[in-house]
Amino acid sequence: MAQQHAAQTPAQKKAERRWASRSATVVASGRPRVTLTIVAVTGLIYIIGLIPGVGRVVSNLLAFNSYYLLPQAGVVQPWRLFTVALVHDGFFHVALNMAALWFIGRSLEPMLGRGRFLALYLLGTLGGSVAVTLLAPGVWTVGASGAIFALFGALLVIGRHIGADIRVIGILIAINFAWPFVLAAINAIGSGDFVASLTAVGISWQAHLGGLVTGALVGLIYARTRLASQRGVQIGLMVGLSVMLVALLAVPALTFP
Repeated sequence: MAQQHAAQTPAQKKAERRWASRSATVVASGRPRVTLTIVAVTGLIYIIGLIPGVGRVVSNLLAFNSYYLLPQAGVVQPWRLFTVALVHDGFFHVALNMAALWFIGRSLEPMLGRGRFLALYLLGTLGGSVAVTLLAPGVWTVGASGAIFALFGALLVIGRHIGADIRVIGILIAINFAWPFVLAAINAIGSGDFVASLTAVGISWQAHLGGLVTGALVGLIYARTRLASQRGVQIGLMVGLSVMLVALLAVPALTFP
């Protein structure tokens, strides 16, 4: 992004100035505090998860499974829709996700502002959980991948609107999204069962897809309602998107036998 900024054409620089102009919504300055806070809290939860006896209880309480959204099952724990982003399966899992969050957040958070960045992260997490609920019901998932892909999606859309070169971002999204399918295809060479191999890979492509789509929609809302006079419209559209995601969660409950 720094290289792209240095190589911007006059038209691209003008578009970026328009994004951050005084008539637009106020953006944050200084350190990306929300990004740092999320990294710190997620790291703390990972450390707590290493404590014998306590760690397993905490992880089981925060991980996501759509079973806990069904009233018919006798237990409803909606916080799992969001807390799934705090739990990770091992050091490399949490390290890669938090590294991605840091590299994207330190550029995206100052551009959007802290409140909008946090809303993007939370809605991306929710979108990932919704996709898992619809496409992989009853499957346990952990990790902040849905939220990370939401940041990718928003960055792609916003970058397009400010005239940035989004080809690198697009390639990164394609590689990361295709990775579990590539691994499954390699494993299926020996077993011959691609679906089983994809499940065995243990990477929730459903959460990636849900986060990516949700992030792109949030990015579109931000890009089209960036003026201060459009603040009410922006809030309304964000509330509408949230309601739509929650409404999708009712589908499994209505169809559950």
